[in-house]
Amino acid sequence: MQDRGPASGPGNPADVDTCGPRVRDDMTVEVALAVMAAARVEHLTLCDRDDQSTGRITLARLAVLRESATYTDRIRLRDVLDGPLAAA
Repeated sequence: MQDRGPASGPGNPADVDTCGPRVRDDMTVEVALAVMAAARVEHLTLCDRDDQSTGRITLARLAVLRESATYTDRIRLRDVLDGPLAAA
């Protein structure tokens, strides 16, 4: 069991377990998949230019999108959240 005492906070590796890595929502799906693989996580927390959380994306959702006919390597994470690809 990890202690979540005063040492917990932004930048503390223990916090990654609960909120996942924070990335900008202008990141491409390809880069996001690489980040998730390297960090060995199942989701990413998305942030805007002001570092405000805008949503969360899962590895499963990105994997389905990547296999779809509408996928291109230029799709940004923010497009997946609220764009025409949101249903993908």
